Amino acid sequence: MPRLAVTEARDNFADLLNKVAYAGERFLVERHGKPLAAIVSAEDLELLERLEDRLDLLDALQALHEAEGSGEKPVSLDSLLEELGHRR
Repeated sequence: MPRLAVTEARDNFADLLNKVAYAGERFLVERHGKPLAAIVSAEDLELLERLEDRLDLLDALQALHEAEGSGEKPVSLDSLLEELGHRR
């Protein structure tokens, strides 16, 4: 993935957006040689978010399985919020 300094990315932003949107390129933007952000297509971002949601779901299912295996009883969100003094 090509790396660009913030100033270079700023100066060429329109061109970078076209390359991302139409050629599927990705760019890593750096400040002082350290990665700061990435410029990716909306399609890539959607894929990353779906992957993140999937991993969150797998973590939640694993936690539920572990709780059931230990004999713990699940607590509803409403019960937890009430216990913490919050209302929905």
